[in-house]
Amino acid sequence: MDKEGLDRSQARAGRKIWPRLGIVRTASALGTIILVGASSTALADDGACRASQPIFSAPLKLERITSRLRRHEPVRILAIGSSSTQGVGASSPVFSYPAQLQTDLARMWKSTVTVENAGRGGETIPETVRRLEAALKAGKPDLVIWQVGTNDAVKGADEAGFPIYLRQGIDAAQGYDVEVLLVDQQYYPAIKDPARYERFVNLVGSTAAAEQVPVFSRYRLMKEWSEHSGNILGSMLSSDRFHMGDRGYDCLAHLLANGFHSMMALTDTTPNLAVTAAARR
Repeated sequence: MDKEGLDRSQARAGRKIWPRLGIVRTASALGTIILVGASSTALADDGACRASQPIFSAPLKLERITSRLRRHEPVRILAIGSSSTQGVGASSPVFSYPAQLQTDLARMWKSTVTVENAGRGGETIPETVRRLEAALKAGKPDLVIWQVGTNDAVKGADEAGFPIYLRQGIDAAQGYDVEVLLVDQQYYPAIKDPARYERFVNLVGSTAAAEQVPVFSRYRLMKEWSEHSGNILGSMLSSDRFHMGDRGYDCLAHLLANGFHSMMALTDTTPNLAVTAAARR
């Protein structure tokens, strides 16, 4: 299902800027979570990027990043996964979500931030786990963002084996004392077997809960867009109607960046950082 032969234009000189809604904070029985854009303003043709449900399933500590920012040291984030991390569907690699996230975080934190793009289109979880283990051994990042599960769901992977590999990857990162954020599967209009696909989505969530790592629920976010308006989801997808396009990756990066920044503000451990996420200009 990974469609890697998409035509791409040359990198544009400027970056698209989409209207944004703010972040508000809320609490649940599970702890502090981020609720993005909860307001009366509906998603509409202005392209606002928001979700009316919590995006992070549990809090992120971000202790390593906080410590490095306090010491004015560079931050390194490893973004690993398949084509959605690689940026298939974007008009240029500079519009992949890791590239846009790097720009956003460097601006917000006023520091040197590297988001390493370790995406490889078409990959399933056994291959990604091997690469993750090798990457951790080669150099310890400050955070791992692991986008996982789409190809396993659409290529007929073993449902019983999937969480075993997921735990293996999480354990590998935690063995190096590196925090992990999982990004679950994308929602797209042509899912052939929704029941099976959602079982894989649920496997990401249940395994993450058991391992006590947070999930950024991309599936819920995109499904909500679709339920609100097919035009909203369509505007976030590339022409293949499967991968995100520039606008979708831009939104994903924005939500992640604001979520990280707000988590730091909520913990009140970074007095030198602004408590309000910087708006794009």
